[in-house]
Amino acid sequence: MNAGRHTRLVLLVFLLVTEARAGEHPIAGDVLRLKDPPAPDGREIVLRAARDPAIAPSLANDPRQLGASFQVAGAASGDGATGLIVLPAAQWKGLGQPPGSKGFRFLDRGAVHGIRKVVFRRDAKGGSLAVVGRGRAWPYTIRQPQGSIDVRFAVGEELYCAQFTLFAKNRAGKVIARPASPPPSCGTLTPATCGNGTLEGSEECDDGNRVDGDGCSASCLVEGASGLCAGVPTGSGAHLASRLVVSGLVQPVHVAAPPLDPRRLFVVEQAGRIRLLKDAVLLGSAFLDIAGKVSCCQERGLLSVAFHPDYKANGRFFVYYTNADGDLVIARYQVSADPDVADPSSEQILLTIPHPTYGNHNGGQLAFGPDGYLYAGTGDGGGGGDPFENAQNLTVLLGKLLRLDVDVESPPFYVAPPSNPFVAPGDSGRDEIWAYGLRNPWRFSFDRGAGDLYIGDVGQDTWEEVDVQPAASAGGVNYGWDVFEGRHCFEPDPAPTCPSPPDGFTMPVLEYMHDTACSITGGFVYRGCRMPDLRGTYFYSDYCACFIRTFQGVSGGDAQNRADRTAELRPGGGRTFDHIVSFGEDARGELYIVDYDGEIFEIVPAS
Repeated sequence: MNAGRHTRLVLLVFLLVTEARAGEHPIAGDVLRLKDPPAPDGREIVLRAARDPAIAPSLANDPRQLGASFQVAGAASGDGATGLIVLPAAQWKGLGQPPGSKGFRFLDRGAVHGIRKVVFRRDAKGGSLAVVGRGRAWPYTIRQPQGSIDVRFAVGEELYCAQFTLFAKNRAGKVIARPASPPPSCGTLTPATCGNGTLEGSEECDDGNRVDGDGCSASCLVEGASGLCAGVPTGSGAHLASRLVVSGLVQPVHVAAPPLDPRRLFVVEQAGRIRLLKDAVLLGSAFLDIAGKVSCCQERGLLSVAFHPDYKANGRFFVYYTNADGDLVIARYQVSADPDVADPSSEQILLTIPHPTYGNHNGGQLAFGPDGYLYAGTGDGGGGGDPFENAQNLTVLLGKLLRLDVDVESPPFYVAPPSNPFVAPGDSGRDEIWAYGLRNPWRFSFDRGAGDLYIGDVGQDTWEEVDVQPAASAGGVNYGWDVFEGRHCFEPDPAPTCPSPPDGFTMPVLEYMHDTACSITGGFVYRGCRMPDLRGTYFYSDYCACFIRTFQGVSGGDAQNRADRTAELRPGGGRTFDHIVSFGEDARGELYIVDYDGEIFEIVPAS
């Protein structure tokens, strides 16, 4: 790219409401230095603007109360982008006497979000703004010479913006910008390429126009589900590959994303932390750390996270973990004022299910269905062969699929939906139960297109299975355990033999036998943007065998169009799949492979 080409580098403003800011302050920039060496620990930003009367900190917009935001994002194809960086209120201090009379200082020695220090102060000859950041958490990458660069800093209703157009150095890996005059105005935050129909730079979507209200906003931000795929380049899913997204995680077991948030992935680590990948960068601090509440490991731990369908508005998410007694806990949490950090004190426990005797068969999956209800899969209580006969017992919650209405503001913070199959007066079954006869439904998911439910239920000694429940099901389905293991008679007690045909039981659509396999890892039906021809294909794996197999459709009770995709998805570069413990799905419906040994891979078209 020509170094003189003018490309905007956009800094979005942190807004919880949509009204325009009351004060916009174009400022002159003295220095902007950006570094992006091959080693990400060497990334750096230095911004200085001094003696500018437009810079006027005030107690009316106090960052100690309101926090602040800073962002740098490239608008043209190939330019860098930081995404929104929130500077939490708790890390701001007042300058002068009384504190705040001369401005404010932000300090984060760990540079958790990439910013180490901000000084925002009033001086006799005009105000000053200085920003210093470094390390791999600073997300701005420089793969080519940059065009003109906009920088934006916001506190409360005040927005400060600078634009750099001249450079002392401008090449891949390093930019030093010369002093810049104030821009005429802070202007709009629309990337220069927005509206060309191709997703580029900092855009979240691009539907070929600059119109609000059609799913992709006039500034190329996702407004609704119809905008998620807008502008995403497509390819064929006939041949696949895997792309390493992140490594160095500690026992990752689950990956999820909030609805309509294409920039972030949340990774559950079994010991009790949720990590955050933002714009493909693993943040240094955890989104949530509840290790002190969680018993770990083997089959226990923090096992999954599910974001409320209206997470963007209410900030609520739900976790499934085993507590110090080994019991199963489903709890609700709230995001803090910093969208990249949860409030650990916000826990509200919905259910605690006794699970005292054995450490295995805890289930662990949470997922919201297309009906807006929260589904939870519980194991049968552990031990071999369901010794307490929990899975067939409708008076206990173990060995079940539960269905909860969680839009409840008072304890226990859920109710059983009236359409659940056992809520009728006089019915002895627990109201929360949606389906039963499950051994250990470690991973299940909903097809976001058709609404069908896919359950990977871990078998005993011989058979692993996939169950599929159509979207139109009224619940109350018995999946057979421990009368059946897969489609095979296991323990017909109290009857002398298993029924044949298996009336009253729903058999799996697919089963496979143990050889090198040991434990099914249920996955997802692909409904992503990149590979339209792959849509409707279900992916699954096995923790021990680490194959990756697919099928598409069910006919006559059997999975159709089965395929083995292991060879083409095998990682390159000397990496291997060691223990595939889970799959993940991002906001666009793209799929990820979670290796328990610390890596996450994305499923992509083969080049």
